[in-house]
Amino acid sequence: MSLPFPVADAPTPEAEEIGRKLFATGGEFLKGVVAMSGMPPADRLEVCFAGRSNVGKSTLINALTGRKALARASNTPGRTQEINYFTLADSHYLVDLPGYGFANAPVAVVAKWQALLKAYLAGRPSLRRAFVLIDARHGVKSVDEEIMTLLDRSAVPFQTVLTKADKVKDAEREQALNQTRAALAKHPAAYPELIVTSSEKGWGIPDLRATIATME
Repeated sequence: MSLPFPVADAPTPEAEEIGRKLFATGGEFLKGVVAMSGMPPADRLEVCFAGRSNVGKSTLINALTGRKALARASNTPGRTQEINYFTLADSHYLVDLPGYGFANAPVAVVAKWQALLKAYLAGRPSLRRAFVLIDARHGVKSVDEEIMTLLDRSAVPFQTVLTKADKVKDAEREQALNQTRAALAKHPAAYPELIVTSSEKGWGIPDLRATIATME
């Protein structure tokens, strides 16, 4: 009997090459958005990355694009306070959403981010999929459940990506995967495959590139 939410199979050589070519363009920072009025035109396929503060979103985007400082990583939780848009070739947007949880910011600022996030998820017609990043060392936390529920309500399909998988032993990684599977079972918008990554080791990077590049 197959596990629910299995780890995605490795991409075919053809899909991997499509992903390599797309991300070989490197990506460019377009703009940081603080209100829906500042959104770029919804004229291309768009994917977004969501996750707790310091889960490794910026590092993962840098690893995908092969650019060390395309997305700014920060050691200060809650530092990214806007929706950051990156262009990929002339066909894709990569979107880095504000980190959630443990935000080192006033309550009013956090409330403003949350309102913007809800408006973005509900009102972005070109958004094909959200990638929800989960730290392999910690598994799914209550704040992750909140973003998953918001994605359910917004009818945005989301795929879970385990980050920092090299930082734990095999048994701990399997435990994190099983805990994540149990959490995802409650969310109708959850995509049925997981991707396991390490930005440092390059694990899962070709898989994620191919997933994005072959999305319709």
